[in-house]
Amino acid sequence: MKIVLASTYGFCFGVKRAIKIAEENPGSKTYGPLIHNKDEINRLQEGFNIGLANGLDDVKDNDSVVIRTHGIPKKELEALKSQETTIIDATCPYVTTPQKIVQHMSEKGYSIVIFGDKNHPEIKGVVSYAKNLKDAFIVLDEQELEALPLKSKVAVVAQTTRKPEDFLKITSALILKHKEVRIFNTICNATFENQDAASDLAQKADVMIVIGGKHSSNTKQLHSICKHKCNDSYLIENEQELSQEWFNNKALCGISAGASTPDWIVQNVIDKIRTLTQL
Repeated sequence: MKIVLASTYGFCFGVKRAIKIAEENPGSKTYGPLIHNKDEINRLQEGFNIGLANGLDDVKDNDSVVIRTHGIPKKELEALKSQETTIIDATCPYVTTPQKIVQHMSEKGYSIVIFGDKNHPEIKGVVSYAKNLKDAFIVLDEQELEALPLKSKVAVVAQTTRKPEDFLKITSALILKHKEVRIFNTICNATFENQDAASDLAQKADVMIVIGGKHSSNTKQLHSICKHKCNDSYLIENEQELSQEWFNNKALCGISAGASTPDWIVQNVIDKIRTLTQL
């Protein structure tokens, strides 16, 4: 069986930057999981003594605290700054952009619409920058817009890992109903590229393996895209989740990986697939 990697996959700029920051600050704590990949987090814990603070109560005086790639709510960041701690900000620059936009546009009196998952840490951080939280709304589709008490002036941003075509549906619906709509495309370029590459490969593959954290938004999006093009598409976190039966009577196995998936995990998966298909 032939194994083919997507033309682009794996670590994005923001994740590479965050991991480098963590490695350069051994003994520090990350505020929330640094990235959505438990195997890589374990590597940082074991190799660099990187701890984990799940909230303010886990942060002590004189701690060095690394802010996660997804960012954190504004009030929590301000609380950390008020303590005797050293703060090292590893928030992805593509995430700080919508934070700044939300703050600026809400100060100018716009209603804020955020396309994304309200339970995702990135979105929890972004919405917290609104001047008035009553004028900031998080939606997952255009139908949710209908019940919102929006002003005539609306500013809209997107979670960095969302599908562009879904963002377009929301912006189109807003344009039809509101006097002024300011659209800020905050979807990350790496997301575009990985999704397009995965889609292209899935069309040719007999079986598609998507590697990444089960809680990773961009990885789940990749899997959804692949599943649409190749029904035998599977989302795994590491090689231990592979099943030999997935590869029976398959000629081409495609592989993609989420933005929080390191190359060493991808290689482990490739090696395991080769072992399974040679048995």
